[in-house]
Formats: sequence, structure tokens, C-alpha cells
Amino acid sequence: MDIEINAKTRKVFTVIEITRKIRSLLEGNFGNIWVSGEISNYRKAASGHIYFTLKDESAVIKAVLFKGYQQNIHFKTGDGLKVIAHGNIDVFDKRGEYQIIIDLMEPEGIGDLQLAFEKLKQRLQKEGFFDESHKKKIPAFPDSIGVITSQTGAALRDILNITARRYKGIRIIIYPVLVQGDGAAEEITAAINTANRRMEADVLIVGRGGGSIEDLWPFNEEIVARAIYDSKIPVISAVGHEIDFTISDFVADLRAPTPSAAAELVVKNKEELLKSSKELITRLYSSIDRLISYKKEKVSFYSIDFMSRRIIDALHKKNLILDDVAKSITNRVEAVILKNRGRFEKTVGQLNALSPLNTLARGFAAVSRLPENTPVFSVRDVDRGDDIKTILKDGTLFSTIKGVVEKRAD
Repeated sequence: MDIEINAKTRKVFTVIEITRKIRSLLEGNFGNIWVSGEISNYRKAASGHIYFTLKDESAVIKAVLFKGYQQNIHFKTGDGLKVIAHGNIDVFDKRGEYQIIIDLMEPEGIGDLQLAFEKLKQRLQKEGFFDESHKKKIPAFPDSIGVITSQTGAALRDILNITARRYKGIRIIIYPVLVQGDGAAEEITAAINTANRRMEADVLIVGRGGGSIEDLWPFNEEIVARAIYDSKIPVISAVGHEIDFTISDFVADLRAPTPSAAAELVVKNKEELLKSSKELITRLYSSIDRLISYKKEKVSFYSIDFMSRRIIDALHKKNLILDDVAKSITNRVEAVILKNRGRFEKTVGQLNALSPLNTLARGFAAVSRLPENTPVFSVRDVDRGDDIKTILKDGTLFSTIKGVVEKRAD
């Protein structure tokens, strides 16, 4: 067969381009699908992701369940299990392989029940049935425990055995009900309502032993969920085994993995309580002894003799401080006086030099006209007949002007 090659018109794709086109086609046509098959080559990686293949009689497809989606899987998975898986088809570029990215998976044959479970769970979650703010605190030391379960089931025997072993004197009130089959959900609901009407139990354990999803289904009914949600008495849900989850588990104030675990959670071990009580009493006595010793020491600290000594010591310290301050002030004053004495003596000398008394001592006189006592500096300041006062170095003269002779200019 001859193949015509035209270099100008041919379109050459890279490998990644082809892979991307395939991915686009797969995502466009298989973006939200359910696939049934048997799990094989099951492997959980160190990252927590789970890798396996889904197969039937004619073909296989690789699958991956990432760690973040595993919280949606409420049953044990492994090789040989037939399942129905939901997810998207994707292409792994480096290997050129397509695979399904799974986000939800259920055992094959119970799909309708599982879908009903997920639908109710999502609706109740939106209504706030699972909110932590609504959950009530389980009493630490209940006087009475109500048990809602089958009267003939292993769950009740386990609860009674454990409570008797851990604390024999505790009161157990049994509300016998059907735990599977027709009418079981109605009986469980009625028992919860009866316990709340009588208010004779401090806490309720609602549950049963393990079984298939059909067996556990009454605890997935909406009427049971609403009865638990509306209960004024705290409710512990203890349905099935540790891997089993029901709607009751999400609504209850506390989920126990098994009925036995519920009994252990709600009933404290008597021996452990006695041991803890003795330890607390010992610690209390020790605390009281330490407190008494401390108070005695504090009282002795404030005794009259002790306080008197403290006051005297304080006064001595204050007197020493006052003496130091007085000495410091005296030293500073003396320093200031010494510093200014020379300046003072110099100023006094200058004042003495300018004093009129010194001038009078040299033979001069100070004359003033009476009665105004006006200084006379010139013969023109007085007239004949004026009274004058003359101050000399050793006294004062009072006289009257007989005449005035003014000095003539040369």
C-alpha cells in the first residue's frame, strides 16, 4: 500500500498533543460516571493513596482512590471485592494510560441503600443535625443508664457484663426493641421518646451488634435520627463494629465504635475511681498542710515583737538617711558661703570707697538747703537769708546765709 506524503499539508502532532486531545475527549464524554467491577492489584502507597484495577470478564481499567476521598468510603476494601465506583476518567501523561479517579465507592448489590444513606446524610447535614454546637455533654458519673437495644442480642449482654465489672451498683434501664427488619426504626424511635418522657435515665445507649447494611438500616432511618436529635437526654450511638457508620452515629452526642466501647465510655471503673479518690485525698491533705504552714509563717511574720523590731530598724535607717541629708546640705551651704565670701568682701570694699563718709573724712562737707533738705552743689542754689545744714565728718552745722559771692571767670 502506497502512502502519499505531502510535506506542505501534513499535520504532525507531538505526543503530548495527542495525549491532551485524548484527555479532552475522555473528560468530555466520561466526566461523571459509575463503573462496576472487581478490585484487583490493590495497593496502598506510603502517601496514603490507594491504587488498584477494576476488572470484569473482558477488560480492566486502572483506578486510584486519593487519600482525601477515602473518608467517603465506609466499608473495608481489598482484592476480590465487587464494587460500584463513581469518578472521572483521566489520562496519566507520562505513561500514556487512562484511569478512573474515584471519589465514591460502594459494595456492589447494595447501591440503592447506599445512595439513600448518602442522600439522607447530606440533607440532615445541611439542616444542622451533625453540628457540634448541638451535641450535649455526656455525664461523667451517671446514676442510671438507659439501654435501647434487643433484649436477646449480644450487645445487651456485653453492656451488662462490662457495667457490672466496672461499677456493679449502677442502675441499668433496658428498653427492649427490634434492631432490624420491619418496624425496628419505629420501635427505636418510640423507646427514645419514652425515655425522654420518663426522664429516668441520665444517658442513653442506642445500638446493636454488627451486621450487613440491611441489618443496620433501622439506624439509618430519618425518624430515628430526628428522635436522637430531639432527645433531651444525651445519646451515645453504638451500632455495629468499628468500621460501620450509620446516620445515628453522626447525629448522636457521642459515637462509640461498639456497644462494649459505649459501656466503657459511660461507666467509670470503680477500682480506678477509688484509686483516683485516694490520690486526690492525699494531694488535698498535702495541700492543706502546706497552706497551714504558710499561714503560720505569715502570722509569725506579723507578730508584735517582730513588727516592733521591723519598725525600730526602719526608724534607724530613716535617721541615718536624715543625718546624711543634713550633712550634705551643711557641706553645700558652707561651700557656697566660701565661694561667695571673696566676692562679698570685694563688693564691700568698692562700696566703702564710694561712701560719702570717706569723702567727709578727707575734709569735705555735705551742704543742703532747709527746710527741703535739698543738696547744694553751687552758690546759685541758695540766696541770702536761706537756712542751710552742713554735715562734717564729726557733726552737723546749722546756719543762715549772710551773703553770696559767686566766683568770677578769668
